[in-house]
Amino acid sequence: MPKKCVIKGFLIDLDGTVVEGDHLIPEVASTLAWLKQAGIPYRFITNTTSKPRQAIVEKLQRLGLTVAADEIFTAPAVGRDYLLQQNLTRCYPLIKASLQEDLKGIALVEESPQAVLVGDIGDELTYAKLNQAFRFLLDGAAFVALARNRYFRGNDGLCLDVGSIVAALEYATQREALLIGKPAREFFLLAGQSLGTPQETIAVIGDDIEADVGGGKEAGSVGILVRTGKFRPEQLAKTKVSPDAVLDSLASLRGWWEDNRCGG
Repeated sequence: MPKKCVIKGFLIDLDGTVVEGDHLIPEVASTLAWLKQAGIPYRFITNTTSKPRQAIVEKLQRLGLTVAADEIFTAPAVGRDYLLQQNLTRCYPLIKASLQEDLKGIALVEESPQAVLVGDIGDELTYAKLNQAFRFLLDGAAFVALARNRYFRGNDGLCLDVGSIVAALEYATQREALLIGKPAREFFLLAGQSLGTPQETIAVIGDDIEADVGGGKEAGSVGILVRTGKFRPEQLAKTKVSPDAVLDSLASLRGWWEDNRCGG
């Protein structure tokens, strides 16, 4: 990271960066309050596909954060726009039923789908559902993944994420899924546009070195890794992604900003 940087806005991951399970990460609320007081714009970005956006808003509000729905960019919301643009309005869902409220205009069907839509289905996943998706893909349905994260931190520890389902279907069908959420470059560009500042003046902050830091840097932004959530030290040795900064947590952001004179 150069000694002098110019950062005018932030895209901030939620799970593992702002919240862990059902709790705010310590001092995150004061960091977000500082950003607002300083007039530095930010948006939350998340690959969460286990709950609709309104449920995320309500959870953050219960934890003491005042957040509007349009301040959160989710993979399902972006995915809905993509599906409608492509006229893929009949989808076989490998997603939780509650997510349907974020997919207005998309019919979730059990027969003759135009696309298979894969997200975090959790305990609702069965062999029958996975096999049906496999058959539809063999028959030519479009293959759309809302996310492909490897794992996440739940209340009881690390958990397999939707990437394992996507990988299984890719292996079986010998097809590659179209990724809608992080680390897709278009996801970061869309979220960045809402900040009203050039992409190179945006910093992406998250606990996933591939989905957050790697995706953000691919889109032309600064990538900042935090040592919270699912961060594991060995990640840094195994990946080709080089974070521009590594912070103990989001609570360290103000100190990093001031040390690097980033408000120029």
